[in-house]
Amino acid sequence: MATDTSASSIDDVVDLIRPAVRERSEYLVDTPPDIEVKLNQNESPYDLPDELKDELLDAFGEVEFNRYPSEQPRELRQALAAHDEVPPESIIVGNGSNEITYTFGLAFLEAGTPMVLPRPLFSLYEKVARLQDAALTSVPPREDLRFDTDGLVAAVRSTDARMTVLATPNNPTGRAMSLAEIERVAAASPGVVVVDEAYVEFNAEPSATQLMDEHPNIMVLRTLSKGFGLAGARLGYLIAQPPVVRELMKARLPFMVDRFSEQTALSVLERPGLIEERVRRLQVSITELTEALRALDPVEVVPSEANFVIFTTPMPADQLHNRLADRGVLVRNMGGYPELEGYLRVNAGTRAENKAFLTALEETLFTDAPSGNA
Repeated sequence: MATDTSASSIDDVVDLIRPAVRERSEYLVDTPPDIEVKLNQNESPYDLPDELKDELLDAFGEVEFNRYPSEQPRELRQALAAHDEVPPESIIVGNGSNEITYTFGLAFLEAGTPMVLPRPLFSLYEKVARLQDAALTSVPPREDLRFDTDGLVAAVRSTDARMTVLATPNNPTGRAMSLAEIERVAAASPGVVVVDEAYVEFNAEPSATQLMDEHPNIMVLRTLSKGFGLAGARLGYLIAQPPVVRELMKARLPFMVDRFSEQTALSVLERPGLIEERVRRLQVSITELTEALRALDPVEVVPSEANFVIFTTPMPADQLHNRLADRGVLVRNMGGYPELEGYLRVNAGTRAENKAFLTALEETLFTDAPSGNA
């Protein structure tokens, strides 16, 4: 007689999920009600122009929703290749750069695989490493919050790292690596070096794509969420050597980019002047915001090459975060990163949004502080 071994409770079912998954946290970004100024997710404050939206609405009417999209959006792949002056065969387009990050985990990482990550770094990379049970080596930053290049070189050599991730400019610090620093890590590494260039449009340093011919282990990750202002379309892409791209395609889920997102990106890429003008405005915005923060006596600011800046004040970060939210301004508390305890992050907004943030900050620091610290 067969023994009944079915899961008898929901706890039994949950226990079937791998510990590496259950030990992780969900990626959640809360948006409290009554927030008028949202500066917590490094988004562009500029939506697409109305005339472009009208054009896209016409294109929407032509979409055949009963048909699958191409596994790789051919036209968008070619447009991105032209934009970055690389062959189309060097590009994978994904449902945001986050999806491609998970593809890295499937393709390169397994239990015990050595992986090197600098700290602090966008938390998704560590999550992917932990989900795959990789042997993770973390390299702490320098005192100025730049990546420790010497430490990274030593780590990739001593661990024979199969994968190393660099982000430049780095989220969450805004610090950028020089091309020479990236090359040092790539030259020392026996494995692949992923260079996350999510904020490349704001960076004065050249792109790491310039190093790929000499260092084929470099892969460059990009997104259309920041400088292009298409966070809602969920589009990212990878630039790598064609043989690497062909193998990575085997690890991807199919049909990840829908037809309408592709058309949206194509329409924006056809208007390079629009993107350049908006990036310039955001660069001015972050410069003005940084200078205004520096002018406030108790505020300390970390220089940034991105569309955001991190800062710290004498007031506890969680308290300041909550009091700004009470005034209708949402920024990001960076306390989840041990190196950034006490820091908040604010992204560049419109002039009106920046002014609202600065006004709320001054009121909180100079009006609330005495009673709040009593």
